[in-house]
Amino acid sequence: MCERLSQYRGIQDFVAALNMPNALLNYVGDLPFECYNAAPSTQLALFHQEGEFLRADLVRWGWRPQWADSATMPIDARVEKVAQRPFFRATWPHRAIIAIDNWFEWLNEGGPKKQPYLIRHRDRTPILCAAIGQYPIGEHEPGKYDGFVILTADSAGGMVDIDDRRPVALSAELAREWLDPATPKGRAEQIVLLEGEPSEAFEWFTVDHAVGNVRNQQRGLILPKRRPQAGDRLDNG
Repeated sequence: MCERLSQYRGIQDFVAALNMPNALLNYVGDLPFECYNAAPSTQLALFHQEGEFLRADLVRWGWRPQWADSATMPIDARVEKVAQRPFFRATWPHRAIIAIDNWFEWLNEGGPKKQPYLIRHRDRTPILCAAIGQYPIGEHEPGKYDGFVILTADSAGGMVDIDDRRPVALSAELAREWLDPATPKGRAEQIVLLEGEPSEAFEWFTVDHAVGNVRNQQRGLILPKRRPQAGDRLDNG
């Protein structure tokens, strides 16, 4: 599963991808996020449904229950087990969507460093990833224990050359159903277990090793890595 992702568009672009008619409670602003290399613990725009409204807040990527202060802070949860795990019991009903532009994976290709890959939708639309979390509700400010994890599924062979796990990405229709508090828990579990987007919806390509340094946040990190072409001049100095 990814440990880096991009969220560079503005919130209205992600709302448009959700195609949700509900009025938006916007606590993240309207400017583009321009976050090209987000690492765990980054504050990212997270959607959940609050009554009849769609709400967006900046929430930390990573979560653990309050009683597990000494435990590590997971950034993802296996969809096959999350509903039954005591660790996530309190937050499983708190369904959310993290809309992203792409995520990164690293593949060992035999070189001195693992090769980073960028994965995105073939049609370049935002990816609507299923998440669960603890987040602000009502007038409450973000709290110490707020955070979210991304649900992951088996790559089912289609992306196993990159990684054996990937985020559960949902169509806009299923993302709206996942967010809806009226959706029964059993149906919500079925959505993320069985109805995530297929591997064919994605494309992937190599990017520069600079993405490995979380301090690097330039737009160039999301561009395909250019391989040497015939006729290129190779300078030694």
